[in-house]
Amino acid sequence: MHATTATNFGMLQSLLVRHLRQRIHGGEITERSLARLTGISQPHLHNVLKGKRLLSIEMADRILSHLHLDIRSLLELEEDTEA
Repeated sequence: MHATTATNFGMLQSLLVRHLRQRIHGGEITERSLARLTGISQPHLHNVLKGKRLLSIEMADRILSHLHLDIRSLLELEEDTEA
């Protein structure tokens, strides 16, 4: 069960990072404003977006909360992208 949980969190983290990249590239938000909004350092956020660092569960929760997203809506966004 523990390996499944880690895999699921890894998948969700990847979905969140992909969504953040899309919003940043689409001009909806900047790395700097997202960092300020969530209290995550801009260099750390930059490295997360580049795939060099990982988000903690707490950081992911803060981002989801500030963007008014939850796991269900994140999964629905991904389904819409794939359709």
